[in-house]
Amino acid sequence: MLACLVRKRMKFSGNLVQTWKLGGVGASARGRRRMSSGAEAVVAKERADCVVIGAGVLGLAVARELSRRGREVLVLDAAASFGAATSSRNSEVVHAGIYYPPNSLKAKFCVRGRELLYRYCSEHGIPHRKMGKLIVATGASEIPKLDLLMHLGTQNGVAGLRMLEGFEAMRMEPRLRCVKALLSPESGILDTHSLMLSLVGEAETGKTTFSYNTTVLGGRVEGNQIHLHVAETRSLESWNGGESLSQMQQLELIPNLVVNSAGLAAQALTKRFHGINHRVIPPSHYARGCYFMLSGSRGPPFDHLVYPIPEEGGLGVHFTVDLTGQVKFGPDVEWIDGVDDISSFLNRFDYVVNPKRAEKFYPEIRKYYPELKDESLEPGYSGIRPKLSGPKQPPADFVIQGGESHGVHGLVNLFGIESPGFTSSLAIAEHIATRFLK
Repeated sequence: MLACLVRKRMKFSGNLVQTWKLGGVGASARGRRRMSSGAEAVVAKERADCVVIGAGVLGLAVARELSRRGREVLVLDAAASFGAATSSRNSEVVHAGIYYPPNSLKAKFCVRGRELLYRYCSEHGIPHRKMGKLIVATGASEIPKLDLLMHLGTQNGVAGLRMLEGFEAMRMEPRLRCVKALLSPESGILDTHSLMLSLVGEAETGKTTFSYNTTVLGGRVEGNQIHLHVAETRSLESWNGGESLSQMQQLELIPNLVVNSAGLAAQALTKRFHGINHRVIPPSHYARGCYFMLSGSRGPPFDHLVYPIPEEGGLGVHFTVDLTGQVKFGPDVEWIDGVDDISSFLNRFDYVVNPKRAEKFYPEIRKYYPELKDESLEPGYSGIRPKLSGPKQPPADFVIQGGESHGVHGLVNLFGIESPGFTSSLAIAEHIATRFLK
């Protein structure tokens, strides 16, 4: 039985469906589905306590927190390992909580999450550095926007913010050019892989089981409870959108609590939950962000993170550095249209960094780092942001959606968890456990 497997706290990181097929998990019930040939295939039905869909940093944080509170947790992810999508393709920056409207979820969870994150990193030996950040105005027209950020950060309770005149900032960073700057001493960097690995370990030490290469196809509401339709990821590899996904179902899970932390696929998945009011599902938008690495440098040009004034869809092409000293600039914003279900389900996005995009990076970076040399940027990596607002639209807040919105008991949908989602992860997990565990 699945419940028995979890109770024994087995460190299971294989495939749930394949394990059932091989007899490693017994079925508590049997259902049937019609195969394309007309024959009927047996579909196992399993009960579970808590199911977390998605093993990104947020899913891992939620699983850890639920497990800490004594719950049995099953984490399902379509990829072969944790953190395969957005969580491994970001700036690795710990945000302070400056950019977001007061009382918004982004402001609340970023500030609280930063505190929890630094504490966690210190207690668990996760490499990190609170190096501080300078948000810079490179022209007089940007100063009012910098003043607004100072106001927002102060309203959000970010400690230590200080406005600097240009000469003060350039005294701190001699290679910087700006007319004014906002100093955020609470900002920093961390090793994202080490953090996620630690969260996995803590979750497994508790009552969490991981099943990779396992895709949640959709589900249905039955008796005000969500039933999840599950299949091996490899069974979808040849899917072209023509055949119904429901025909590929190999397992049915009946959990007490489901946390949909599917990130890029969260909305597409929720639309496949039959019996839910789909009008409450927010629209999904996708923005690719590319990073370029600095080559031929003997060391980072700055001791602080350096950010320009935010742009539409992002925080601007900024300077950051990882804990090995590798300098990177990015991300930019490239809106992506026409994303289909299979791309979001199986993370089949185009992550290739076109070297020609560097042509747009040079002038943006030279606004605050004029010494940047020609031909010094090399393609790095890219990530996709799961956004709730599109081009020319104001930024949207996080959406944490429970039964009061969609009417289904025990289902929590997490939508639009982009930046500062990584910084906010432990705080969001804390909130979910406190609000939805009964």
